Amino acid sequence: MGQDAFIKPLSSMVGIFFCKIYFLLIAGVCSGLKVTVPSHTVHGIRGQALYLPVHYGFHTPASDIQIIWLFERSHTMPKYLLGSVNESVVPDLEYQHKFTMMPPNASLLINPLQFTDEGNYIVKVNIQGNGTLSSSQKIQVTVDDPVMKPVVQSHPASGAVEYVGNITLTCQVEGGTRLVYQWRKNGKPICINSSHSFSPQNNTLWIVPVTKEDIGNYSCLVSNPVSAMESDTIMPTIYYGPYGLQVNSDKGLKVGEVFTVDLGDAVLFDCSADSYPPNTYSWIRRSDNTTYVIKHGPRLEVASEKVAQKTADYMCCAYNNITGRRDEAHFTVIITSVGLEKLAQKSKSLSPLASITGISLFVIVSMCLLFLWKKYQPYKAIRQKLEGRPESEYRKAQTFSGHEDALGDFGIYEFVAFPDASGVPRIPSRSAPASDGVTGQEFHGTIYEVIQHIPTPQQDNPE
Repeated sequence: MGQDAFIKPLSSMVGIFFCKIYFLLIAGVCSGLKVTVPSHTVHGIRGQALYLPVHYGFHTPASDIQIIWLFERSHTMPKYLLGSVNESVVPDLEYQHKFTMMPPNASLLINPLQFTDEGNYIVKVNIQGNGTLSSSQKIQVTVDDPVMKPVVQSHPASGAVEYVGNITLTCQVEGGTRLVYQWRKNGKPICINSSHSFSPQNNTLWIVPVTKEDIGNYSCLVSNPVSAMESDTIMPTIYYGPYGLQVNSDKGLKVGEVFTVDLGDAVLFDCSADSYPPNTYSWIRRSDNTTYVIKHGPRLEVASEKVAQKTADYMCCAYNNITGRRDEAHFTVIITSVGLEKLAQKSKSLSPLASITGISLFVIVSMCLLFLWKKYQPYKAIRQKLEGRPESEYRKAQTFSGHEDALGDFGIYEFVAFPDASGVPRIPSRSAPASDGVTGQEFHGTIYEVIQHIPTPQQDNPE
């Protein structure tokens, strides 16, 4: 008997029981038999072979093992691909050279894979022993072409001016299916914001308007279920600046915008600013309320011995001829013969010296104020007491020595001459003309003696 005579009856038998088998597939897994697959979705590459692994196990002796593969597309009825009973494979004649199975292994090999092979593959295993056990699984297969390397193009190619122009980046791919685009800047994904937007398929990036912060390396990552490729990086041309203009020197002492240099030194000044394209620089000097350009370029050399004035004002001007923006930096050069080391030490010691001077002045002024207060306040108090003291207190004062309270004795005193009640003359230490109320006598003593020798007032004699 030939092979065709064997295949035709078996195909007829499969067709008779096809509907019954399909409904058993929908019914699911029966007890005692379990069919498993590593994944329910498998991605394949067109033109290459695709292997669908299947595993099954059972716990009863089997007399017959039947394996059947079916294929279905969306909204279509399943088609029979091939089947086997024990180790005999019966393929559908239409697909006999495309699908391969090696029973009792239930795995399926598809070679070569085409777009028409995309769909759902259903495998059913029947075990006949103490009854019939059935189990099935479904695997979804997708077919794609791999992604070719994308290319990014920038428009306009000449670049754009900051805050004025816009840039459009386009990602182009020659081959691949089901493409997914992702834009990256310096290796990190770009998100939508106020200046960045994407086309519906994400294959175009718009930057409106461009700024200095948009400078970087841009790339496009394209992927699909079977591959991923990233383009070469591209850096769009963005014109900006100048920003952060500053002037520095190789010699001298810089404090703010003032450079102090030694007499006889040749000082090289450097002017720099962040800008693209690079700025053009001009050096300008101001003298007698007039300004004039002395040099063009980023560097200026000043020979201090050739400068007639000890102080000179300069200005560095930076200009970007693409953006049309400019910036200026003013500075002053002071030429000294003191020496920068002494000048630096003097500037460092100036602050402590000023502090010591201030403290000293404060102490001196405080001592003067204290002295003046002590000088005039007790004098006024004693004078008021002397002028307003009653007669009885004078008598009472004779019993005191005047030294009981030394603090009360502090002040300015006057020496007053009174006639001696005892009639005993005192020898004067110096002569003086007679004062009012004293004739022919001289009196010399301390304030304490004055207080002790105050004469007792006598009543007027009417005679």
